[in-house]
Parts: sequence; C-alpha cells; structure tokens
Amino acid sequence: MEMTHVRKGTKADLREALALIQELAVYEKEPEAVVVSVEQMEAWGFQENPHFEFFVAERNEQIVGIAFYYIRYSTWKGPMIYLEDIVVKEESRGNGIGARLFEAVANVCAERNFHGMTWQVLDWNEPALNFYRKYNASFSAEWLNGYLFTEQIREAAWHK
Repeated sequence: MEMTHVRKGTKADLREALALIQELAVYEKEPEAVVVSVEQMEAWGFQENPHFEFFVAERNEQIVGIAFYYIRYSTWKGPMIYLEDIVVKEESRGNGIGARLFEAVANVCAERNFHGMTWQVLDWNEPALNFYRKYNASFSAEWLNGYLFTEQIREAAWHK
C-alpha cells in the first residue's frame, strides 16, 4: 500500500502547487482566472508575515494534493482559519488524501486556539459538499460573496 505523507509546504513546492491550482480552476470552469505566478506566491507566502500557509500531500515523492489557508479575523469571533483551497490530483482522489489535508488545516486551527475554520464551496460541487458534510460542516445560504477587483478600484471615481 502506498503511503501518503502530509507536510508543510515549502518554496520548492510552489511550482507543483500552482499546477494543482490551475487544475482546480479548470474543474471549476475558470481556467483563465489563475493569474498568480510562482514568483508572486514565493514573495507573498515566504515573508516575515506570510499571506498564506499550505500543506502538501506526497505519495511516492510526488505531490498529489495541497491545502492553502490563511488567518482571517472575525470581528464577532476572533481569529479563524480561512481554507482557500484543497486540491487533490484527479487520479489520486478517493484515497483519503483530501481528508488528511483538511484535518491538517483543522489541527492548525485547534493548535493556535482559533475560533474555527471557514471556506467556500460551489453550490454545484456535490463531491465537495458531500466531503464537508462528513465533518458535520454548516453551510450558509444567506451570505453572498462580494468582490471588488483591482481594475474596478483603479477605475472608480473615488480612487486616489
């Protein structure tokens, strides 16, 4: 039986991590949406106050999954972890790798004594919804996601 090892991600893992992020974007029908580069991820993730942290899952010395997360602050609850993405290579799914990655991030939350963990999932992604339901996760139908991208900010009349 092949063993899967989950560990903290490093700079050296970013190229493969970005490939998995692009795989996820294709699955979510937005392949053109990924604009970040390995160099940007290295600069943003490995500075004194990194913008993200991540885990990788390895099998046979190959990265087969990733989980990216960061700390967010809830004015009602205090610090929480935002799970940005979990991605497992398609051919490696169904082997518990996603669960190992999810639980690694949840353990960081518990170790740091944060209030909880939050994430988004597309309403049509039944495999992901079913995965999270196994953890007795709660979902909100009340909150809508709002976005304002750099182009919109720069074009706004109020922008300096």
